[in-house]
Amino acid sequence: MDRRGFLRSAAYFTVVGAGVPLAACGGSDGTPAGSFTFPLGVASGDPKDTSAVFWTRCLRKDGNGDASLRLDVASDPAFANIVALAELSATATYDHTVRAKVTGLAPNTRYWYRFVAGTDVSAIGQTKTAPAAASAPAQLRFAWMTCQDWSINHWAAMDLMAQEDLDFIVHLGDYIYETVGAAFQTGAAEPAHGKITLPNGVAAGGAVYANTVDDYRTLYRTYRGDTRLQELHRKFPMVVIWDDHEFSDDCWRDHQTYTNANVQQTARRRAANQAWAEYMPVDWGDVSFDLNNAAYDNIRIYRDFKFGNLLHLVMTDERLYRDDHVVSEAAYAQMLQHDAVNGSDSVGSRYFVPQPLLLQYEQADTAALGRAPSILGATQEQWWKDTMKNSTATWKVWGNEVTLNRMWVDLRTQAAAPYNQLYVVNADGWDGYPAHRAELLGWLGKQGIGNVVAITGDLHAFQCGVIYDNNDPASGKAVAVDFVSAGISSSSFYKYLSAGSAGTPLAPLVATPQTFDGVLRAHNPGFAYVDHDAQGYSVATVTPSSFSVVFNKVKPLNADGSKPSAPLAKKTRIVLQAGSTVPAVTDNVS
Repeated sequence: MDRRGFLRSAAYFTVVGAGVPLAACGGSDGTPAGSFTFPLGVASGDPKDTSAVFWTRCLRKDGNGDASLRLDVASDPAFANIVALAELSATATYDHTVRAKVTGLAPNTRYWYRFVAGTDVSAIGQTKTAPAAASAPAQLRFAWMTCQDWSINHWAAMDLMAQEDLDFIVHLGDYIYETVGAAFQTGAAEPAHGKITLPNGVAAGGAVYANTVDDYRTLYRTYRGDTRLQELHRKFPMVVIWDDHEFSDDCWRDHQTYTNANVQQTARRRAANQAWAEYMPVDWGDVSFDLNNAAYDNIRIYRDFKFGNLLHLVMTDERLYRDDHVVSEAAYAQMLQHDAVNGSDSVGSRYFVPQPLLLQYEQADTAALGRAPSILGATQEQWWKDTMKNSTATWKVWGNEVTLNRMWVDLRTQAAAPYNQLYVVNADGWDGYPAHRAELLGWLGKQGIGNVVAITGDLHAFQCGVIYDNNDPASGKAVAVDFVSAGISSSSFYKYLSAGSAGTPLAPLVATPQTFDGVLRAHNPGFAYVDHDAQGYSVATVTPSSFSVVFNKVKPLNADGSKPSAPLAKKTRIVLQAGSTVPAVTDNVS
């Protein structure tokens, strides 16, 4: 659906202008107090210099039908000066969620908002618009977060983030996890997070995965039911993108990867798209979602945000358009005489992939496709290049879901056969698409685009690494720096590898977290900092002269399974000066 057609769909997405005179009667239908509820709080998102998007979910307590409600946006917390009103309807079609974009707001300004249904009033939220396009902000502060698995560890990192002084938050995906009871979710979780039951979930390999729009909605309702996540949405505008678990682990397009068959599941993909669109505060006047389009890609979410001439945030979608993983799981299984349909050979095809095998398959895939396998897809790649090239901001910040940092381990002289290989540790990330990665990074170098910073999630680890235009730091040109944030609660990358390598000759590489960190740094000289056994979040303080990041690591669950009362374990500060690609690290800062 084109932009104009989409904006006509007022039942889904409403646009109103600040200062437009509207009667303040929406939702006042004579019902008694307590007739309506806002069970998931309020949220704002996609802040521009003159607009923002506002979201809530509104229900009638008696469960009888739709709810009429009103959005109030004011320049003061007492709502003495209301600058915009929007009449809305929360319908079952979109799970009683509503979203409205208010235009004509003042740049770099804080606003307060609320929703009113009958005489019932939601929590009061606050948001902040971006600085004007031509302005020169002295400083911006934002946090980014990722990987908040309900079923493992705790969410105390959100308590800490809510205390930060921030202009906005970026969420890089894995907002929900589509599975319940998967092997990686069998550890302890804080008592506040009980077991989730999916109404139409499908059992597979000991887990149950979301399959219908009602399943995905159940996950979003559950996750958003946590008051800590509600508080983040209430206090700060959020810019969100998805990764894999909003649909299916390690997914590509509309294919799941639970088994070697990589089954195509278009209806399931579309169900995931719909629930995400319903529950995220996204500016659908800027991008698009068309429920009437039967294709898996009936949604477009890549977009960009300008914060004066200081920061340009470029958000990419690295799942919906990507080609299959370069090493086919089915073909790899056949090579090993494993079950190419029902088996699961992710190790060797997506993780710890021998580099010669990856290059061999990439060459074959390139011949079959007529181009190199891609993560972004041709249209999005051209948009990314145009956006980066035309940016006039001091800092070009790439909201990037999967790791850019090179992660290789060379065991050719250290291990006995068949483990004496040069391994690509994570081929689900950019390392797994080497030609595409080299083309994009080489293009940055050729265009002379400086001060490029990637903020990344997915890996469940803290990393800071210098990114080169080829995979050899000795001969490559540094073109960017990748800051990877650990997950809010998901099990760490180290714990995954430690469990997966148990009983194999690779086990000594992950004997301790410090051992594995040392191995990765020794084999990948681009790293300035690594901590692969961590949970937490990251905060960036951006000025014209520097990009300063603080990694906030949190403590694990207490021995009794409760969350720690003082959750902060340590802070690590990494500062990148403008014009430089050499990060300066200070560990254990106060």
